[in-house]
Amino acid sequence: MDTINWTAERARALIEAIETVIVGKHESVQLIVIGLLCNGHILIEDIPGVGKTMLARSLAAALGAQYRRIQFTPDLLPADITGTSIFNQKTGEFSFRPGPIFTNILLADEINRATPKTQSSLLEGMEEFQVTVDGATRLLDRPFFVIATENPIEYRGTYPLPEAQLDRFLMRISLGYPTPEQEVIVLERQVKQHPIYSVKPVVQKDEVLQMQESVREVHIDASLKQYMVDIVTATRDHPLLALGASPRASLGLMRTGQARASLLGRDFVLPDDVKALAASVLCHRLILKPEARLRQSDLVSLVHEILDRVPVPAV
Repeated sequence: MDTINWTAERARALIEAIETVIVGKHESVQLIVIGLLCNGHILIEDIPGVGKTMLARSLAAALGAQYRRIQFTPDLLPADITGTSIFNQKTGEFSFRPGPIFTNILLADEINRATPKTQSSLLEGMEEFQVTVDGATRLLDRPFFVIATENPIEYRGTYPLPEAQLDRFLMRISLGYPTPEQEVIVLERQVKQHPIYSVKPVVQKDEVLQMQESVREVHIDASLKQYMVDIVTATRDHPLLALGASPRASLGLMRTGQARASLLGRDFVLPDDVKALAASVLCHRLILKPEARLRQSDLVSLVHEILDRVPVPAV
């Protein structure tokens, strides 16, 4: 079996395992797996109780990977995440006690309930896969995948994530309410025991690293790279946007396009891959101007407007 088909098969097995727990959210589950294949990080924004935490837990269970959860609160300190040096009276030396960031799957639950200083303690790990504490730099284990959840900013006791923090997330997704039929299925599956306890590992950690390498071999035509840059450039020139997308957004479109193509069994990216992922990759990196808010414009509609306006290459 060739590498692309093997990656697609492994990714589908992962999706199927997660969907034994998460009902009726195929697109969101697919985006989570795409984020993992890209070696990126995911921000899930939604109201409480729709399965954000359980999605992260089911992914970790399906990978058989080390999983840690941090409940973000206003009194959480950076050292509570990265770790700290403890003085050993017997040896007369300081020894490092690793924080929960030293794991494979890290769930940063309700990340916008912590102060910006604490939120920023994740930046180095998310970008460089390392943590510096007391002048010493320590590498994180691979794969390292952050899934952060946040409640909508209108809820009390929350802090907006800084732009630098938001830009580190490859995609922002939401789950939304299930349909009544899907909610009945959720109830039926939990009559005796939560299905999370039945999830078995279907992909090993070493296989995840191989899948991530395989995704980067997916071909992207030069005209398609220009198409991605044109989309991102259009956000910087849009009259209703105060802040456009950074070059990291162009890289995000490229990586997620490769991952989606690989997931669907293709060794080349199509414009449809870019269109399907653009809103998830771009919206959290954009800021509306005040007049756009008065018009009740929304970012998803603006991104779709840009996609309609930018010429699609013939690949």
